[in-house]
Amino acid sequence: MAESLQALTVKAPAKVNLSLQIVEKRSDGYHELDGVMQKLDLFDTLHIKRLHDPGITLRCPDSGLPEDASNLVYKAAAAYLQRAALKKEYGVSLVLEKQIPTAAGLGGGSSDAGAVLRTLNQLFDSALSQDEMLVLAKELGADVPFFVISDTAVRARGIGEHMDSVLSLSRCSILLVNPGFSVSTAWAFKNFRLTRADKVSNLFDSRKNGASNGAGYELFNDLEDVTINRYPEIAEIKERVLQAGAAGALMSGSGPTVFGIFPDDCSGDVQQCANQLRNRYGKGVFVTRPL
Repeated sequence: MAESLQALTVKAPAKVNLSLQIVEKRSDGYHELDGVMQKLDLFDTLHIKRLHDPGITLRCPDSGLPEDASNLVYKAAAAYLQRAALKKEYGVSLVLEKQIPTAAGLGGGSSDAGAVLRTLNQLFDSALSQDEMLVLAKELGADVPFFVISDTAVRARGIGEHMDSVLSLSRCSILLVNPGFSVSTAWAFKNFRLTRADKVSNLFDSRKNGASNGAGYELFNDLEDVTINRYPEIAEIKERVLQAGAAGALMSGSGPTVFGIFPDDCSGDVQQCANQLRNRYGKGVFVTRPL
């Protein structure tokens, strides 16, 4: 194994769900999904080092996150070393610097796990194939495969493992507003009730319509009503963002983060809206761009 590359610092991007349809509940307890995910230029940072002694160390300074085997980042490193038959000879040092809010519907933990898998495969000279990486990613979580691949926007189906590249948003800013509380993904899915078995996906394929600034996507999220029913503040945030001139606004994933899409050529002032919302939500407000 080559010895030239020992450590890397990488960025792990956030995502928003431009659409999220729950198609059905499977016999194994998982839900069949159909939706579009978009990566953003809001990042966590990971410092990853290959060690020549077995074991994994993880530090998450100033985050309050666990630094043991309960952390998804740790799990990703352990799973990679196990699958690549490296754990008896090598170890990994991980330092995670959080910027993406946790349990916020922005995919931060999944993105961090995906970044660990990608980076370890680079440090260990592609010990696993891309197909093996995707299988491993799926075992870690439904959103993790999206962060293993290079595509910036995909339509994901099944439990997230069937992905087709779609045109990424462009020429827009995406305002994120996190109200400061966490929502459990498991709770949101548990409380969702399928109302129609014959629901037809309303996904909008912007490649066919030539629109990629946000207005071209049919924004919807089957989990939004579930979460708003418990946290009505989410609906209030959506309304404020739309009143500020966003072309569309939606809760991302299981929430609670709300995003608003501000096309560059629209009349809405994303910075002004962000400044107003920071008076209440402080560091939970971000102005981002799609990758």
